[in-house]
Amino acid sequence: AAMLTPSQAGFRRLLPLLRPHLRQLLMGAICMVIYVLSFPLLVQLAGQLFPALGSRDLNQVLQLIGQGVLIFAVQKVAQFGQDSLLAGPALQVSQRLRRDLFSTLQTVELGALEKLSAGDLTYRLTEDADRVSEVLYKTIHDTVPSVLQLLVVLGTMLWLDWKLTLAILLLAPLIVWLISIFGARVMVATERSQKKVSELAGLLGEAIEGLPLVRAFAAEPWLQDRFEQEIDQHRRARHRTYSLIALQHPVVGIIEVVGLFAVLALGAARIQTGDLDIAGLSSYLTGLIVLIDPIAHVTNNFNEFQQGQASLRRLRQIEREPQEPADPLDAVPLGTLRGDLALEGVSFGYDPSQPVLQKLDLQVQAGEVLALVGPSGAGKSTLFSLLLRFNTVQNGRILLDGCDLSRLRARELRRQVALVPQRTTVFSGTIAEAIRFGRQASDAEVIEAAHLANADAFIRSLPDGYATQLEERGTNVSGGQLQRIAIARAVLGNPALLLLDEATSALDAEAEAAVQLGLRQAMAGRTVLVIAHRLATVQEADQIVVLEKGSIVDRGSHDSLMQRGGRYRELCERQFIRDLQNG
Repeated sequence: AAMLTPSQAGFRRLLPLLRPHLRQLLMGAICMVIYVLSFPLLVQLAGQLFPALGSRDLNQVLQLIGQGVLIFAVQKVAQFGQDSLLAGPALQVSQRLRRDLFSTLQTVELGALEKLSAGDLTYRLTEDADRVSEVLYKTIHDTVPSVLQLLVVLGTMLWLDWKLTLAILLLAPLIVWLISIFGARVMVATERSQKKVSELAGLLGEAIEGLPLVRAFAAEPWLQDRFEQEIDQHRRARHRTYSLIALQHPVVGIIEVVGLFAVLALGAARIQTGDLDIAGLSSYLTGLIVLIDPIAHVTNNFNEFQQGQASLRRLRQIEREPQEPADPLDAVPLGTLRGDLALEGVSFGYDPSQPVLQKLDLQVQAGEVLALVGPSGAGKSTLFSLLLRFNTVQNGRILLDGCDLSRLRARELRRQVALVPQRTTVFSGTIAEAIRFGRQASDAEVIEAAHLANADAFIRSLPDGYATQLEERGTNVSGGQLQRIAIARAVLGNPALLLLDEATSALDAEAEAAVQLGLRQAMAGRTVLVIAHRLATVQEADQIVVLEKGSIVDRGSHDSLMQRGGRYRELCERQFIRDLQNG
């Protein structure tokens, strides 16, 4: 009964997910009914068998044994049917839960997403989701029949001898109460232990990525120490869960044994007074023995159910993360864009009381290159996130070809606005897949994009050409090659607006020249916004905007700004002095 109480984690909320599998569940339920109803038959059979053994009537004994074997065979076939039929829906629900949560994760606001640990999320969507699936399966194929078995066998025993059964039922609330007390503690302990595993997964993720750096600083002992502390805390949290479960078994077991002996004593007394015959007591004791198994199952499963609840609660936390704003209902369809961009009085702050951008006004004609310069934290990257509508402006509006970004569907907008990020991320797969990046494009279009990005020649020189497998994080190609793959990925699909977070500082001169050529070709005929780190880019821009603390402090061409002096010249002299010397 304690199992059926609704939980805050809401296993009940998973019930609608079972709806598509009603046919399978129904067939499983029929098998379950056959399985459960075979118990009272076995109990009655036992009642006839013991007196028959006493009377030495071999024929009758063999006949009863034959019936017993038949009932057992039917019961086991039904049990197989029930277990195999009900496994499918339970696994489907867990798959659906994972799918829905991953799709929720894809719409979590980026600011919130960056705060979440990758290792922790991975653990939740793998281990926690598996545990929920196991609990569902156990509940459907084991707990439900065990509870039914308890009810049916208790019913049979009430019918056989209601006075004795009432004596047993007085013990039942004590068992249920003990189980629920243990269960609540197990749940708390499990949640703590799962939190530790998540932290461990998070640390492992960081450690594996940072091993080269750890070695470079000779900090291995520090990392080893941190890891050992983490696994020790994990062991302790796990141990607490196991200890609670270990303690529960003997406690419940002792109550069961006391109950059994009490029934024997009462039964013996009833036989003395002639209220009960041997056949009745045999049936009754068999019923009692048949009861012990489902009680043990319900107890164990209740512990697992509490562990599953802890997992489900952790999974549900993903749903509570802030989501990206939904597309407008009256979205404007986006045709092919020319690429005129206008910002009118745009203000934005991640925390509205602390604006990152203040009343920005900007006009960029189609095909122009606008360079954004300014110290870090001036709001350059925030402007990019507004153009990709990762965030929405709080005041003012952004227009693309005269159309307000907030009136567009995010996906349609993002197909027209391409990003070349500062740190190139690629998924493992072939180079062609990395350039396609989930979009529909022919081989010819992929090759054309690679040509534009000045990547075609180096890709063809690789042993497998475009079919070359990129390793995780693209470690088997050089930095400059990776950046050119990122440029090809951006220009595939011919976007009207190109956002470059230019960072070629880590590249040598030859690689940099190759990337610059790719960028120049990719930029041709498009509106480009570039966060400029280098003088060459700035000099080639049609207009330059100097951002500081979220406001435009100066704008114009390179020459006019240099003549005017002030902040821009200062930035040039400080940041680009190396380029000036080299140039």
